[in-house]
Amino acid sequence: MRAVIFDLDGTLIDSAPDIQAAANRALADFDCTPLDLPTVISFIGNGVPKLAERVRLRAGLADHVQSDLTQRLMTYYNENPLGLTKLYPDCLGTLQYLRDIGVKIGLCTNKPYAPAVHILDHLQIAQYFDAVIGGDSLEVKKPDPAPLRETIARLQADDVLYVGDSPVDYQTAQNAGVDFAFFTQGYRNEPLSYFQNALPFDDYREFLAILHDRFSA
Repeated sequence: MRAVIFDLDGTLIDSAPDIQAAANRALADFDCTPLDLPTVISFIGNGVPKLAERVRLRAGLADHVQSDLTQRLMTYYNENPLGLTKLYPDCLGTLQYLRDIGVKIGLCTNKPYAPAVHILDHLQIAQYFDAVIGGDSLEVKKPDPAPLRETIARLQADDVLYVGDSPVDYQTAQNAGVDFAFFTQGYRNEPLSYFQNALPFDDYREFLAILHDRFSA
């Protein structure tokens, strides 16, 4: 069975402005200076607790506020996860193309499962996904290969392409022994040369050509 599995933030959706807003609301509760968007983008990819830890360290807050800051950030984000979030151009056409040619579609993200599914529903793309694994679906997160392997198992797939935008996604694919397609316009914090043996693409029209080459046989 053929399958394409996507990351979410920075791959299918540009969610950083909403994440920034939640982080800065949480920081305001501690009378801290807000963070700019590039800084918040550089913190995304390893799940909410790690994001909150990076925010805390940048703000110079003490270790003992970690749990409180994490909870506030999650609460504020869950209150309004879609105010500024949008699909990247041509994502919808890509999902429809995969559906039309009979390729299974999965989602493997470090975002918690419930908000991830809420976003898919709100953006009206949930129907395209045959399996969804969130950052709290297992005891471990990416780059541990277990979440990606669990997504593959649920799809019952043996010919898999994982699509992501970050070193975390790339490392996950490497750890799972899965081919990796790299969206260059997402939230990466490493140079292009870091992503060895990946299939880079700048937009989803270009990705359609990669898919055609991969699955046309």
